[in-house]
Amino acid sequence: MNRPLDPARKKRHLLRVACARLVLLAGLCLSLFAASTTHARPLMVEGGALAAQAEAEDEDEESLLRLLSAVVSVQAVIPENARTVNTLGRVRSGSGVVIDGAGLILTIGYLILEAERAWVQTAGGQRVGARILAYDHDTGFGLLRANRPLRKVVPMPLGDSARLAEGDLAVVVSFGRLQPAILPVQTISRRDFAGYWEYLLEDAVFTWPPHRDYGGAALVSTAGELLGIGSLVLSDADPEAAEPSHRIGNLFVPLEHLKEIMADLIDRGRSSQPPKPWLGLHARQSDDDRVIVIRVADKGPAAQAGIEPGDLIAGVEGDAFSGLIGFYRSLWKGRVAGDRIALDIRRDGRGLKIEIDSIDRYRWLRLSAP
Repeated sequence: MNRPLDPARKKRHLLRVACARLVLLAGLCLSLFAASTTHARPLMVEGGALAAQAEAEDEDEESLLRLLSAVVSVQAVIPENARTVNTLGRVRSGSGVVIDGAGLILTIGYLILEAERAWVQTAGGQRVGARILAYDHDTGFGLLRANRPLRKVVPMPLGDSARLAEGDLAVVVSFGRLQPAILPVQTISRRDFAGYWEYLLEDAVFTWPPHRDYGGAALVSTAGELLGIGSLVLSDADPEAAEPSHRIGNLFVPLEHLKEIMADLIDRGRSSQPPKPWLGLHARQSDDDRVIVIRVADKGPAAQAGIEPGDLIAGVEGDAFSGLIGFYRSLWKGRVAGDRIALDIRRDGRGLKIEIDSIDRYRWLRLSAP
């Protein structure tokens, strides 16, 4: 009598079985895409693989070709005096996804933030300059548009990421110099995520196993529709996993956050919603859910008000909170950029109330005109 698998092993087994077909389809797609870009004859497949290829071609050839050709390389150069050079670097590269027939490319915003120039490269080797259209801090999305028509690129259709649930399978695709990097993954969680840089993403998508080239990578449904854009690799993507190696995963910005702001981003370079107050501080959450300042932005509001690394933020205008998510929600509730906000600070055992004149973060950044 076979012994039942423990939950962790069962999860891995089911993922391997369910992803086996996706791996086969990905391999088929690479062959088809290579053939289409070199005008070669279709690859001949013998034996049992022939039936698998025929079945895959019938069901998924078109969506998989689209999956590969729509993912492009995004590269950007940042001026030396940009605010984000020290943290994100001067030369940045990652992936992007072509989402319309006029060369509109969706990527993760930090790749192009404060960039003075950018360009993209297709899987077929075409290299084209691109105009930076938008950066949205609230979601993390960035938009570019290729300066010339992109050859042999089929835009990826937009899917419904709101329907993506824990346990669902998907495929992560990033640009590769020789071939796209494709990884079948499982959605391990949908939950809110707080970043130390005054960033709160609601209902973020967490996936496993981790993809190493996550920046701007496409999270694609098994039907070939775009569901999200890769942002981070995290050591606690699945904090409940029994094995430490299975806690590491990726965070994707779900596409549902784009649809309500995309028209604004294309038309004016940013959302039309009132900007949130920005303090210019980085903070971490301790094991007991306290919020501690780790650095302040140079010449930012927090620095000018006297906030220091090591300060413990105990409240906002006298209201207590728990954790980074609680801090951001308390900070932004009913407030806009420009409001004066008093933080309750604990420093060296003393209680302080420090008032900060918040600003629009875009005023502090040195953004090139779109």
